[in-house]
Amino acid sequence: MLPNLTMSPNLGTEDWDPDVITRMIFIGPGAHVSEQQVVNEFHMLGLPLTIKNTCYGSMISGKSEDVYKAIKEIRKLDPSHIFTKERGFAPGDPRRCRGHRFGPREGFHQMEKEYKILGFVSEALENPKEVEIEEKKPIDVDEFKKIMNKCLDKKNR
Repeated sequence: MLPNLTMSPNLGTEDWDPDVITRMIFIGPGAHVSEQQVVNEFHMLGLPLTIKNTCYGSMISGKSEDVYKAIKEIRKLDPSHIFTKERGFAPGDPRRCRGHRFGPREGFHQMEKEYKILGFVSEALENPKEVEIEEKKPIDVDEFKKIMNKCLDKKNR
């Protein structure tokens, strides 16, 4: 097996630090910023982060406090079109990086599907509507027994 496809590659100490997280930053359809602008803004924050430009936006990795601080600042650029999602692997991790795996990584097709609905999410964020949720009541036990008996009677005929 090729070394870059092994299940336990040699990872750095940062990869084992439980306080280090990686988030994917998605730029939704109709955004007023580009992927490059978002990456530039991340760099301008001057936080100790690993930042990677991607086809869907960017990926940032670092101490959770720094990552969430950066996301809070970046979302101010276009709050209705910038979305984030947890990623379990650091940028360039050979277990997931498509450059090492020779093709789309696991989860790419899921991201593709999620991206297609981001336009609807953006629209809902920009035009919130008042909604009422009708709480469904559980069926009465006696009513349930009647229904079940009726079904059993039909089955036994």
